[in-house]
Amino acid sequence: MEKQVVCLCRVSSTNDRQNYDRQINDLTELANSRNYKVKAIFAEKVSGATKNFDRPELMKMVEFVKQNSIDKVLVTELSRLGRDPLQILQTIEILNQHKISLYIQNYHIETLTDAKEINPMSQFMVTILAEISRMERTAIATRLASGYRNYRAKKGVVGRKHGYRKPKSEIIEQYDEEIKMIKKGYSYQHITQITSTNKNTLTKLRKIILDK
Repeated sequence: MEKQVVCLCRVSSTNDRQNYDRQINDLTELANSRNYKVKAIFAEKVSGATKNFDRPELMKMVEFVKQNSIDKVLVTELSRLGRDPLQILQTIEILNQHKISLYIQNYHIETLTDAKEINPMSQFMVTILAEISRMERTAIATRLASGYRNYRAKKGVVGRKHGYRKPKSEIIEQYDEEIKMIKKGYSYQHITQITSTNKNTLTKLRKIILDK
C-alpha cells in the first residue's frame, strides 16, 4: 500500500539569503524514490528556537496529519523540526500518539517501526541529537560572553572614534565566534539571536572571510 507523507521544511532567515527550495527538492526526490505519495508540503521561514505555537506552518502540519491518513512526516534534518529539545519532543509525541512516523533524512532515522510502534533506539537518538543542538547553542553563547570579557580586559574598546578604522586582525579577534558560525553556514538571523551581533556587522564579517 502506498505510504501517505507530508514534507516539513524550514529556514531561519526571513529574507532572500535563504530559501527552502533545496529541502523541498530533496524530500520530493526521497518520496519518489520510495514510492511515497506526498499529500502536502509545509514550508516556513522562522527561527528554530521559536515556540511551536508561534509557528503557523508547523501547527497547520500537525492539524493536517491528525485529520488525514498520513503515515510519515519527512524532514531533511532534525533541526528543521526545531532547535529546542522540549518543542521537538512535544511535536514527536503528538505524531507518536497518531501513529505517524518522523523520518529524518540526513541520519536515516525513523521514529516508528513498520508496525507503527515506537522505535526506542530512534527515540533515544532523537533526544540526544536535540540536546546536542541545545548544548551547542549554550556553548556558543558562553564562549561569546567569555571572549567579550577577555577583549575588554585587554583594553578592547566597544565602539569607535570618528574616522577610526579597525584593523582586520582586531575585527577577527573580536568576532571570532561569529566568524566560525558564518563559516559553518548559520543564517544571519540565527547568529544574531545567539550573539546579538547585528546583520550589518555580519555582512562585513562575511566580506572579510571572502577577502582572506
